[in-house]
Amino acid sequence: MRKHLLSIDDVSADDAATLFATAAEMHDVQRRQVKKLPALRGRTVINLFFEDSTRTRSSFEIAGKWLSADTINITGKGSSASKGESLRDTVLTIAAMGVDALVMRHPASGAALQVSQWVDAAVLNAGDGTHEHPSQALLDAYTLQQRLGSLEGRHVAVVGDLTHSRVFRSNVKLLTKLGAQVTVVAPPTLMPSGVGAWSAAAGFATSYDLDEVLPKADAVMMLRVQRERMSGGYFPSAREYTVGYGLTRDRLRLLGPDVPICHPGPMNRGLEIAADAADAAQSVVLDQVSAGVAVRMAILYHLLAGEETD
Repeated sequence: MRKHLLSIDDVSADDAATLFATAAEMHDVQRRQVKKLPALRGRTVINLFFEDSTRTRSSFEIAGKWLSADTINITGKGSSASKGESLRDTVLTIAAMGVDALVMRHPASGAALQVSQWVDAAVLNAGDGTHEHPSQALLDAYTLQQRLGSLEGRHVAVVGDLTHSRVFRSNVKLLTKLGAQVTVVAPPTLMPSGVGAWSAAAGFATSYDLDEVLPKADAVMMLRVQRERMSGGYFPSAREYTVGYGLTRDRLRLLGPDVPICHPGPMNRGLEIAADAADAAQSVVLDQVSAGVAVRMAILYHLLAGEETD
């Protein structure tokens, strides 16, 4: 891996395989009574989040602490940024304290890349605007591999609010890199501009018909409808969205009983996913959360300790 994790473009298929092998070992740590490894003792990791988060921030914090790093959480609302300080001054101030890694979420696309050019610390992109969320894609692929084995030739359907989803962008890049066949499904108003040219170049398919895609899927990933990012009417009503693109109780029957159901969370139950699907035996939503800690432990380990231990 490179010094930073800003995009799935920074991760090769071999890198992903190495991370997944390490994550499997880290997953075993989660089952121990004492969940501590000394790998990052003496290292300092800052979680700097300018957007709200439960899963990502908590899992990065736990990952750092279980690797014995000193982990500190800073939120945009609790930092000098709320007093008008610029992003540059904020991160330079933090970097001047001698931190080793900066895990950052920011509402502006490209913010993580910009920060990586300002500081010497390793920068991990925990979501930048509608651009990318690479660690989420890695934990999603790891979860699917745990269920399906190799993803080579597997058909994965990614469904929902594609226009506003950084998770979709990272997942499409990684899943195709690992040999999966990907079909993205959304209403026309939530299909990103220029997706036709991108899909042709990247090798994934697009569809507006969820009922046609689901029976052919080996795995399905439902995406959250990000109403907080919507400034206009992307669909007539919540009910119409659910009827057309929600994983409802009736649509659940279109899936094989062993087809994993993923969702990066938080879930809008009753909108993009019914409770029957979210809580089904084939749902891997909580497996994704568990995998998130293991995969983020692996990422921190390879970025901060890999060279010293190889």
